[in-house]
Amino acid sequence: MADSIPILVSACLLGKNVRFDGGHKRDPFLLETFGTFVRWIPVCPEVGCGLSTPREPMCLAGDPDAPRLVGVGSGTDHTERMMRWAKVRLRELESIGLCGYICKKNSPSCSGIGRIDVVGDSGAAAGPGSGIFTKAFVERFPHVPVEEEGRLRDPVVRETFLEKVFALSSRSA
Repeated sequence: MADSIPILVSACLLGKNVRFDGGHKRDPFLLETFGTFVRWIPVCPEVGCGLSTPREPMCLAGDPDAPRLVGVGSGTDHTERMMRWAKVRLRELESIGLCGYICKKNSPSCSGIGRIDVVGDSGAAAGPGSGIFTKAFVERFPHVPVEEEGRLRDPVVRETFLEKVFALSSRSA
């Protein structure tokens, strides 16, 4: 397993009970298909930055280019807390030599680039945004391939992602 390819993955996809409702989104496809070839590096930005499980659901709000991470009911803004944690965690990840990141769709912290709605000040969708942590990850690691778990069921998306992962892995070896 030490020689396996390091892939960052949303912890809920591995079956960890870290979601806002205290549950998980274990993805057998990921675990059974990729599990023998990779070394999973789990991440849950919301738990990582100190939020509890369970917790209030959150959404992205404001400007789609610079959204805020806010509680759906309370309006509590967790953006700065998340960004402080992300800065430290991303620095820690530099030494691992990550070759990919599989993130959770529809997560305000983990969704892929341009794949989650941002709620505008009027309460209507203001446009597509990116999970707060995933956006910071892509800015820090622009050459590491990132994909949402659901999109990996598409054979073309999956093949493209895997080609990028293996290409990066061969350069790191």
